Amino acid sequence: MSIGKSVKRVDAYDKVTGRAKYTDDLCNRNALIIKLLHSTIAHGVVKSMDTSKAEEIPGVVKVITCFDVPDIPFPTAGHPWSTDPSHQDVADRKILNRHVRYYGDEIAIVVAEDEVSAKQGVAAIEVEYIEYPFVLDAREAMKDGAPIIHDEMVMDCEEEKGLFPSTVKLVNKQDTCSNILAHTNKDRGDYEEAIKEPGLIKVEGWYKTPIVQHTHIENHICYAEEDAGKIKVVSSTQIPHIVRRIVAQALGLPWGKIRLIKPYIGGGFGNKQDALYEPLVAYVSQQVGGRLVKFDVTREETFVNNRVRHSIEYHIISYVREDGSLAARKFESFSNQGAYASHGHGVNAKGQGAFGQHYPCDVIQSDSYTIYTNTPSAGAMRGYGIPQVTWAEECHIDEIAKVLDRDPLEYRKQIIMRKGYADGFSKNELYHDSYIETLEMGSEAMEYDKKIKEYADQKGNIRRGVGVATFWYNTAVWPISLESSSCRMVMNQDGSIQLQLAETEIGQGADTAFSQMAAETLGISLDKVHIQSTQDTDITPFGTGAYASRQTYVGGFAVRQTAELLKKKVLEYAQEWTRMPVFNLDIIDNNIVRTTDNRVLLSLGELATEALYSLDHSEHFSAESTYQIKSNAFSFGCTFAEVEVDIALCKVKLLRMINVHDCGDLINPALAEAQVHGGMSMAIGYGLSEELLFDEKTGRPLNNNLLDYKVSSFEDHPELEALFVENTEPTSAYGTKSLGEPPTCSGAPAIRNAIFNATGVGVKDNPVTPKRLFEAFREEGLFEEVE
Repeated sequence: MSIGKSVKRVDAYDKVTGRAKYTDDLCNRNALIIKLLHSTIAHGVVKSMDTSKAEEIPGVVKVITCFDVPDIPFPTAGHPWSTDPSHQDVADRKILNRHVRYYGDEIAIVVAEDEVSAKQGVAAIEVEYIEYPFVLDAREAMKDGAPIIHDEMVMDCEEEKGLFPSTVKLVNKQDTCSNILAHTNKDRGDYEEAIKEPGLIKVEGWYKTPIVQHTHIENHICYAEEDAGKIKVVSSTQIPHIVRRIVAQALGLPWGKIRLIKPYIGGGFGNKQDALYEPLVAYVSQQVGGRLVKFDVTREETFVNNRVRHSIEYHIISYVREDGSLAARKFESFSNQGAYASHGHGVNAKGQGAFGQHYPCDVIQSDSYTIYTNTPSAGAMRGYGIPQVTWAEECHIDEIAKVLDRDPLEYRKQIIMRKGYADGFSKNELYHDSYIETLEMGSEAMEYDKKIKEYADQKGNIRRGVGVATFWYNTAVWPISLESSSCRMVMNQDGSIQLQLAETEIGQGADTAFSQMAAETLGISLDKVHIQSTQDTDITPFGTGAYASRQTYVGGFAVRQTAELLKKKVLEYAQEWTRMPVFNLDIIDNNIVRTTDNRVLLSLGELATEALYSLDHSEHFSAESTYQIKSNAFSFGCTFAEVEVDIALCKVKLLRMINVHDCGDLINPALAEAQVHGGMSMAIGYGLSEELLFDEKTGRPLNNNLLDYKVSSFEDHPELEALFVENTEPTSAYGTKSLGEPPTCSGAPAIRNAIFNATGVGVKDNPVTPKRLFEAFREEGLFEEVE
């Protein structure tokens, strides 16, 4: 048995010894270096650009400006593409942008023999802009008179009179201007009628989450060159097949002319679930005669010019009966999309869907808006909208409990989704009382009841509290988008196999989990599985990559189906050798076994060698298949947090944190625990310190570096505890469901709710920094209370 064991990662040895090859390790040192010129305004148009000084610098090979690149808008989001136009992403990017939409937008490229020359070239370019007003806040961008960021405008000018572009006038093709990228309404029941019920208690709140960055170890890096009549792009990406398609679209080329290779990747967390600079690098290679060119993104560029997590503002109203039951709820969300569409409304809409299911209510009025602003483009980040909506809803639930004078944990147990709940859209069903089981397990581990009593009615400056928050999560993207996975297995002469999938290893342990699955189904030992971690779109079977906590669930279908096909071929061949019917044969522990008496007839290696070299019947054992998944699955869980608050210093010390998950059967418990610990770490930063800030006067980022942007460190962490409720998911090939993203979702509100329990002050916006605590404590008069 391979599944359910904490075996060592299959990539562990190569990574700890430094033998694993990442993108930069594979690039020839003679590559030309690319550097980008970024705009120094938040909104406007590049009027002119003087590149003459840059072109004179020794070592500079070529300068390309926003006036030179193809006028081909393309999408960047790492979503599965569809032939149905309604399921295609918004194409609003170009390789370089003349219409500047955020501070740092890409406007020119310098290609040079070395990095120093490239940097000098960038510094030597002179730019003249026409500046427009800009807007950084999503709700401000919705107002009448706000600067329009994407308005399908054309330039009306008098170029022949020599006035262009000084007299540029922007003419809107539409009757009305709007920065709203998308809006969805998901009403249920008659809200206006429901709130007329006598005796209802109204609880209302506004909540806001920040812009944050993924801060993975390896910045995005890619290189490209023409090779064998194709453009070969090697990239640190989560989604090789998707990026291949986007590069071809951006360059206006047949998709088969692009070859995309993904080596080992040093983390992504969703940032690399997007076409970041692959189209640009492929284009530059074309412009220098197919030579090898490399672009290595700096940390500062990673913060601003890659993708960020959406800042979303929420307005929640709950009408509650005296017994705590929910009579009606109103939900509004306003998502700051930034300058370009990227993943767009999908992130906000997922949170909207979660709200309607997490704490079921028969009557909901629900509206979600995704809005363009002049900030960096927001895309996918671990949790995909659920950390944001979980912050808002879990803060709100604690506030309802306080109004009702109820314990927050017990109140959640009353109103949360219960066994038997089914969602009509996703067809997901709650087959077990997972929420109650995880809450009870976490409560016992935290000694919640004891500490609630111990921390009641505290006085003085130092106070302690405990808090809880729960999360809802889907697995993969069906039925919103295509969900498909392919797998290839080839048997070697010794009975081992080569395993290939398009689902990518990005540090989370997917290769190990897939290897365990293959070994389990085939009946071979784990050391007989050789997984190919590098994806190459010319070789690797099609699949859409790593995102949406889909790997073990979606990839598992393809692995199992392919393994069953391969096993069938092997046993049919074994029938010739053993003269036994196939139904009396099996592969067990690397041997062909007769199941009627468990007798070992021959080793799998012996059979494989004979099959390849037999003069009578030579056969190559291989199998390849695609599985289109048309199911989904709920994952659930909770976080318990214990904090100590120094009211005078407005500081929070996290004393203990426990995450409990029902993510189905664990393929590898050690890897599962590691996933949870990583998610908890991200949640601590999201709750207490991380926030990307911008100058309101210029739109310039203020802390786009690892010194000023406060990622949580080991010093901020207590002992991280991960617990699991293993309820088998009946729709899954191996009983699994999502785990990679859920650990990030409920940690931040659990910390906030513990602070709420300790002080009676409920902060509405995260992160809960000393500045926000100072403002909240002063407003509530807490400083006078502790003097």
